[in-house]
Amino acid sequence: MAIILITGGARSGKSKRAEARAHSFAGRPIYIATAEALDAEMRDRIDQHRKRRGGEWLERETPLELITALDETDGGGARLVDCLTLWLSNLMHAGRDWTIEGSKLADALGRQKSPVVLVTNEVGLGIVPDNALARQFRDAAGNLNQIIARVADEVEFIVAGLPMRVK
Repeated sequence: MAIILITGGARSGKSKRAEARAHSFAGRPIYIATAEALDAEMRDRIDQHRKRRGGEWLERETPLELITALDETDGGGARLVDCLTLWLSNLMHAGRDWTIEGSKLADALGRQKSPVVLVTNEVGLGIVPDNALARQFRDAAGNLNQIIARVADEVEFIVAGLPMRVK
């Protein structure tokens, strides 16, 4: 069993790297998507990801119930969660306490039998956001990433498509 966290900036190559890592394990990989296709641009992004992956992946869409999805898919192939940042955004928009959910996720990862590869965005390297909500989200994302990085067996930071091993 392995818990692998892959982080980096926008368009850094995180998802491609995560797909390759999940594919390296035995069994049919399972893609757990946290995104919701709420507009045409997001539908296009989701379609591009699906085309790139091909048809050999099982898919599970879960904008909020990530822990349930992990527990229900455990025991098969590696699971790829793409991505924690969107899951966090979904939790915040739903008025759920992300600190509690993040702790529950860390606990759930510890009991998984099959590998889990998680994608997350590093949002703290840019300028300080100009509004309170954006600063709250940036801070929450950084804190959630730390929680998950602590329980991960491996952490990779992706820059320009190149992985750097952090842990």
